[in-house]
Amino acid sequence: MEEKKSPKANLENKKLMFMQIGLVISLLIAWLAFEHKSYDKREIDPSLLRTAEVVEEEMVDITKQEEQKPQPVEVPKQTTQLEIVQDDVEVEDIEINAEVEQNEVIEEYVAPEIEEEEVVEQEIFQIVEEMPSFPGGEQKLLEYVAKNTKYPQIARESGIQGRVFIGFVVETDGSISNVKVLRGIGGGCDEEAVRVIKSLPKWKPGKQRGKAVRVSYQIPVNFKLQ
Repeated sequence: MEEKKSPKANLENKKLMFMQIGLVISLLIAWLAFEHKSYDKREIDPSLLRTAEVVEEEMVDITKQEEQKPQPVEVPKQTTQLEIVQDDVEVEDIEINAEVEQNEVIEEYVAPEIEEEEVVEQEIFQIVEEMPSFPGGEQKLLEYVAKNTKYPQIARESGIQGRVFIGFVVETDGSISNVKVLRGIGGGCDEEAVRVIKSLPKWKPGKQRGKAVRVSYQIPVNFKLQ
């Protein structure tokens, strides 16, 4: 491709070309003058007086190429396919009223109060038609207490001895509850007596009109130094 020349360069080229043409014509005239040996008139070949044709170069305007704006790249839209899974669970239609007027007052939800059921403690009887009994009878009860009671070291060293009266309740299932000291002697004997009574196996519950009831019971625990 031909490089585009500036107007200044074109003008200088034209001047140089005209100077060359003029130089050629001058040389040609000088040569013809030396060729004349006489005053005879000689005709000059018109072809020698050839004039150079001046060809004007076409002036090309330099234009600034317009910058091409990058065309936006179209990004393919992502489509999400929803897979519908059939389910056998039936869902009830729920009506939701989304149109609520601004002036409408919405009542605050108040949770209903749950009334606590009062646990009615069964009555504790002192005497019933059929009193509770230890497995094997009264004698087996005394043997169990005597066998499992340990004399406290403080009471032994202090010479403390006597009876500790313990009260308790025989429940409807024969278990022992509400064990407490009715009369004690100290020296650790009271705590030992409570421990032994709490360890008693289940009794045969007392009954009133053929129904098992709660019955209070008392028993003495003897502490005697040998």
